Amino acid sequence: MNTARQGTAEAKREERDREVELVAAGDRGPRDYYKVAGYGRIGFIVAVAVVLGLFAQHELRHQSYLFGSLALFAAVFVLSMIGSATPWGVRSRARSDARSLARSAARLLKKHRAKLSPAAIDEVENALVGVHEALSTTKAGTPAVEARARLDGALERHLSFARKSAAREYTESIGGAILVALLLRAFVFEPFHIPSGSMIPTLLVGDFIFVNKMSYGLRIPFTDPAKVHKLWEGAPKRGDVVVFIVPQHPDVDYVKRVVGLPGDRIDIRDNVLYVNGVEQRRIEAGEYTYTEHSEYTDSDVEVTTKEYIEDLAGVTHPVLQRRDPGFIRNMSFEVEEGRLFMMGDNRDNSADSRVEGGIGQIPFSYVKGRASVIWISFGGKAGIRFERIFRSVK
Repeated sequence: MNTARQGTAEAKREERDREVELVAAGDRGPRDYYKVAGYGRIGFIVAVAVVLGLFAQHELRHQSYLFGSLALFAAVFVLSMIGSATPWGVRSRARSDARSLARSAARLLKKHRAKLSPAAIDEVENALVGVHEALSTTKAGTPAVEARARLDGALERHLSFARKSAAREYTESIGGAILVALLLRAFVFEPFHIPSGSMIPTLLVGDFIFVNKMSYGLRIPFTDPAKVHKLWEGAPKRGDVVVFIVPQHPDVDYVKRVVGLPGDRIDIRDNVLYVNGVEQRRIEAGEYTYTEHSEYTDSDVEVTTKEYIEDLAGVTHPVLQRRDPGFIRNMSFEVEEGRLFMMGDNRDNSADSRVEGGIGQIPFSYVKGRASVIWISFGGKAGIRFERIFRSVK
């Protein structure tokens, strides 16, 4: 047992001595730092990030969004570690660790002060003052490392019974972050991937959007929308782009635009939309070409169609529509109470409320929320459409 403790203590001392050496070299400048640290760590980080980035680009070009996005996020994470291999990063981490330990020590001292002797209290307080002085009087990292070591020793001598293990601290931090993320996803925002071209050109295949789940009321997670309505439920506005649960397949989500509200009469006359007898005027904007994956040939094909800018009761947005005789439609619908009439912006390539035997009209309770922003978009020659990142959905 004593041998194991001695080995642990020796390893801890060696780690601390190495940290002091690196931080001191970082304080002297990049040349001295890399003489001590070498370029191996920074080279390894860059190499791994490049390999992951190339793999992500390859996967995204072939529309393998799962592996492509995972590789991309892994590359970004690895690249974010490059700061730890620079003199500025080492110095910044030393000061951050000292600041974090000081906060933890202050909490422990306040909570367990009655259990300590006056001498122990003075030692911990003096060590705390030393950390604050090291952080406030200089930007160097060495004084912060030395002051942190003194504070760490004082805590080990007098408050070791109250200190959390490193494993417990990491577990609590990660667990707390996961819990917050799950709560946000359940009640506030949920990410959604655009898998099909039914909303082109507003939303492209490979777009990842955030859905605002508070827009139309609060949906209670893990409840059946057919039986349980949202709290403070409200109707979407005409023209909103929304994500909803498909009533016939509750495990499937669709994204469409709200065209009809309860009581509306929806008419399609020669492919032109009429709401309550009023034509929703549109202006031709030219031709639009996009790539579509054919299920029959298992290959990508180019589709060229007409693009229009439609004014849907004051909400202007692009739509795609063919002029071929086989695609001209004439139909009428009455929107039922408590339901919504949905249409895709790619009017000839959308399974929406117009299709007989399809999704039908969507009850309010099945609407998850409003599509608010594109947070990343995979596709194009580079694998990522940078111009679409953080673009609002209109």
